[in-house]
Amino acid sequence: MGCFISKDPKKPSKKTILEKPFMDIRKLYILGEKLGEGQFGITRKCVERSTDTTYACKTILKKNLKKEEDEQAVKREIRIMKHLSGQPNIVEFKCAYEDKNAVHIVMEFCGGGELFKKIEALSDAGKFYSEKDAVEIIRPIVNVVKNCHFMGVMHRDLKPENFLLSSNDDDAVLKATDFGCSVFIEEGEVYQDRVGSAYYVAPEVLNGKYGKEADIWSAGIILYILLCGKPPYVAETEEELLKEVLRDAIDYKSKPWPSISVKAQHLVKKMLTKNPKERFSAADVLEHPWMKDGEASDKPIDGVVLSRLKEFRHMNKFKKVALKVSAANLSEEEIKGLKTLFTNIDTDKSGTITLQELKTGLTRLGSKLTKSEVEELMKAADVDGNGTIDIDEFISATMHRYKLDRDDHLYKLFQHFDKDSDGHITKEELEMAMKEYGVKDEGSIKEIINEVDIDNDGRINFDEFRTMMRSDSSLLPQGELLPVN
Repeated sequence: MGCFISKDPKKPSKKTILEKPFMDIRKLYILGEKLGEGQFGITRKCVERSTDTTYACKTILKKNLKKEEDEQAVKREIRIMKHLSGQPNIVEFKCAYEDKNAVHIVMEFCGGGELFKKIEALSDAGKFYSEKDAVEIIRPIVNVVKNCHFMGVMHRDLKPENFLLSSNDDDAVLKATDFGCSVFIEEGEVYQDRVGSAYYVAPEVLNGKYGKEADIWSAGIILYILLCGKPPYVAETEEELLKEVLRDAIDYKSKPWPSISVKAQHLVKKMLTKNPKERFSAADVLEHPWMKDGEASDKPIDGVVLSRLKEFRHMNKFKKVALKVSAANLSEEEIKGLKTLFTNIDTDKSGTITLQELKTGLTRLGSKLTKSEVEELMKAADVDGNGTIDIDEFISATMHRYKLDRDDHLYKLFQHFDKDSDGHITKEELEMAMKEYGVKDEGSIKEIINEVDIDNDGRINFDEFRTMMRSDSSLLPQGELLPVN
């Protein structure tokens, strides 16, 4: 079935899709061998000219984007990759470019190839994964699902072809890729469009009424294949296959199922329960005894939320206020995932996150911090100092800083503080901004000006403001070059 994108034969829009100047990607990268090909473009290996670093480049041809919603889907894929940036089992986004013919998404290169090809090679040889091997593969897959759902994203096209091995080494990391079908979700939201791939699609998707539980079904199909070497549903045509998914029970009696452990069978059945309300969640799967019997790593993971909170902690208060203003100007689509993440941490639904909720939320995301460490992060994100983190503060602290790479965005932000439009932010204007956003420690204003004011004229001009906002390179996608306007 593949991931659905409309084929309505309307002419593509003449405006830029990414809303930034065209860039000839060949000036920045040497495009190499083809890694894969889909309906809407190809993925190639590429080498960055300035650093000699190898990446993968997904090229989406504009001629295949027939409707406005197709262009929106491309923009959404990029936003979701940025939103999830920093997760250990997700391919890292680097940058997106556009020229007159295509949109190019540059991302981490994974030298080990597709999980699908590894499974296929074993199957062709008449071999199966051991249960221990299957645990080691399915755990990171479900961990991706858990983190995506917690951060307000539904993948909608989980399959072995969309998981890559970071290298050919024995300790290679499994990484999810291809978020072209993914969407931002809200708790309880119901979707109707049929997307996904035939062997892995959940019954409720075919019925046109589904939510994030559909991802668990897809992961369950992957686990079924890992354990027995074939999918539960096989038919000569896709149409017949989809009928079987809706109609038929799954076979757990044929070989090799009698020799598979009771715990493994129990987990697969819970993941492949046809009623999505009775299906296991990602957290349920990871807590299942069969999963926990394996030697799970006890190493804490600095996930994307924790990493961004740590970065935020080291910023001066003016930069935090500036990010709060920037966050307030993000579109609903851009903040949808973060709003869901906020709601998941704000367990009492009070509209604010307390210290205990922050500690619990970070623990659920895999982080292991002491109380004092969480208190430090809490103090950093609580810009107005009222003891809790509201939605604006949370978005400011955890949003991806990709808008900082655009001079036009930064200049609009600068103008917000430059009240008299004289090209400088004065001490008085900075004091006004701090009061406006409830920052009580005004004694730091002199320190901020001393830190930011490079030419020592007692004011902050745009160049100095821009330098401050971009001062931490970790706020931008790894290795991304800042455009010079």
